[in-house]
Parts: sequence; structure tokens; C-alpha cells
Amino acid sequence: MLYSLQMYKLIAKFVCLISIAKIMQEKLEMSQAQASLPLIELDNVDIVNDGNLILSDVSLKVNKGDFLYLVGKVGSGKSSIIKSIIAEIPLKKGIARVGHYNLIKIRRKQIPYLRRGIGVVFQDFQLLMDRSVEDNLLFVLEATGWKKRADMVRRVAEVLDMVGMGTKAHKMPHQLSGGEQQRVVIARALLNNPPIILADEPTGNLDPDTTIEIMDLFMKIHREQSPALIIVTHNRDLVKKYPGTLMMCENGTLNKKETEVEINFEDDILGGLAE
Repeated sequence: MLYSLQMYKLIAKFVCLISIAKIMQEKLEMSQAQASLPLIELDNVDIVNDGNLILSDVSLKVNKGDFLYLVGKVGSGKSSIIKSIIAEIPLKKGIARVGHYNLIKIRRKQIPYLRRGIGVVFQDFQLLMDRSVEDNLLFVLEATGWKKRADMVRRVAEVLDMVGMGTKAHKMPHQLSGGEQQRVVIARALLNNPPIILADEPTGNLDPDTTIEIMDLFMKIHREQSPALIIVTHNRDLVKKYPGTLMMCENGTLNKKETEVEINFEDDILGGLAE
């Protein structure tokens, strides 16, 4: 009788271990499957803003470590793609996914969590002018769920050092040059270690020398941290100097261009560093 009870316990333990191993294997396979998925996937998406069709049948796949440009004429839909990726413009048709978020079905309360995984760099900086550089970045950390002050201050110092602004933490935005403000904006985008960085005309308000400095910084971040990096630009010289995948908004949709040679630079689609 005692022997049978011991055997029963041994068999039960064995079955339990098998079940645990199976669950762990399933989780591992699910994790591997998710890791193999694109960070951004748009498939035959229509982008509509305020009832107006901006782009139709848009398809785009972006993986970890990808670097691509969105180019096209003013008003062609480049910024609308960026706004769609961060769920600012709702999508109704096709397949649209960023990370594990379905942009077609995303709920309003999920949008802040989606955006925590995306670093956005704006052309016009969008810094809080009544707060110091450090306080601008601390505000973002507080808004995205950070709690411990010491951890927040440490993270702010880390990202400011990454962009060469470690000694400017207590400066006010108006005390900084345009290039310095853009460095702060890039630091802000890096705060939560996002796997995706979206830069909408990040050098549009900068002089040629500062533009090169900012692009060199982007390339350094891309090389060292391997985020997916999408840059919206009109600058043909950047496209030539810093090669990446070219996606062009034209004729109401999005098309891939193999080289910048395929883009008609004489048609005022892109500007140059000297302009």
C-alpha cells in the first residue's frame, strides 16, 4: 500500500514536470515567433484623415535595425504615415500592427503604452519652454510610469550623455541653439529604450553643419543600439550621404525605390544641404 502511494506521488510529480516543461516550451516558441515578426507591419492600409483619403493600399514592413527614409513632395502623406504608426490617425482597412498592437482594433487606453515603445523626434522640437532640459525629460518619465526619483534622474543623465548634452541639464530651452535643442529631443526619444525611432523632418530647421552633426548622432545611435529608424526628409544630400531604404509617397500610395537615382530630384521633391 505504501509502495503504491509512493509510486502515485512519483508519477504525479513526473506528469507535473512534463506539463511545466511543455508550458515553458510553448512560451519559448511564442516568444521566438514574436521576435521574428516585423516591428511595424502595414499591409494594404488606407490612411484617411478628417474624411480625406491621404494614401491607399500602403504596405510597409520594418524590422529591428532597419533604417529607412520616407520621402515625397509636401502634402504627399509622409507625416500621415508617422501619425498612423503612433495611432494619432486611426486606420480602418487592411492589416496594421506595431509590436503586438493591432492598430485597426487598438483601444484609446492602449495608445499610451504603444507610444512608450516608440521614440518620436519632431522638426519643431516641442520642448516645454518653462522647464529646464532635465525637467523636460523627467516630465516624460513621470508620464510613462517611472516612479523612483533616483532612477529617473539617473536615466536622464544617461541619455543626455549619449547625445553630448550632459553639461546642459539645467539650461532652459531658449538658452540652447537649434542643434542643441534637437539633441535634447533625441535624448527624450531615447528615454524608454524604444525599439522604434521616428524622426519627422528632424533637420528641417537646422543649418547644413548642424544637420550633419544631428545625422551623425542618429547613425551612432542606430549603430550602437539597433533600433528601427525611420526618417522623413526632403533633403537629397542626406539620402546620398547616409544610405538607407527609400520609401516614396507618390501618386497616392507608398513605393520602394532601389536607389536615390530613381527619385526625380529636379522636381522639387527633396532639397539639399545648401538650401
